[in-house]
Amino acid sequence: MKGNERWVSGDLHHPDRDPTRRQFVAQKQEPFGAILACIDSRVPPELLFDTGLGDLYVMRTGGEAVGPVVTGSVEYGPLTSGTPLIVVLGHQRCGAIKAAYTSLRDGKPLPGNLQAIVKALQPAYEYTVRRRGTDPVETMARAQVRLTAAELRSNQALAPLVKKRALAVVGAYYSLDTGTVEVLAGAPS
Repeated sequence: MKGNERWVSGDLHHPDRDPTRRQFVAQKQEPFGAILACIDSRVPPELLFDTGLGDLYVMRTGGEAVGPVVTGSVEYGPLTSGTPLIVVLGHQRCGAIKAAYTSLRDGKPLPGNLQAIVKALQPAYEYTVRRRGTDPVETMARAQVRLTAAELRSNQALAPLVKKRALAVVGAYYSLDTGTVEVLAGAPS
């Protein structure tokens, strides 16, 4: 979050981004966090947290949609090298969420494999329909973050690490307008 504060203020340190760091991590990596973010080009985790090479595992899918391969990728750091943090990072004005919301609302499937994203986001859609908020796309985007973080927190492989406080699974939301990351759920105490 300190890195995000630097991003918002423009006081970037650009840590760990030089040939010395490249050499240091060439043989071994020990990222301090894993980020599951959206594919959106405006939401690059390494930049908005002002981190460098070898600092983060980053997985990006449309609307933070998960399935077995993505979940396995998120599990990798905590299960193989003790990475103590997972952040599920949603964002403002998410195109994948908007497309899924519209598809589900109108009953019109999206082409190709985009429908797999729609299917993965259906629980967040159903939550949104029950909530009836003023901005359903934003409600759905936040719901997707919370649901995905909760799913990872209770995941069979990750739950024991969460229980013994060796792993925090945090849901967060990025504002495109301000650059600020807001923690929604799961912040360590």
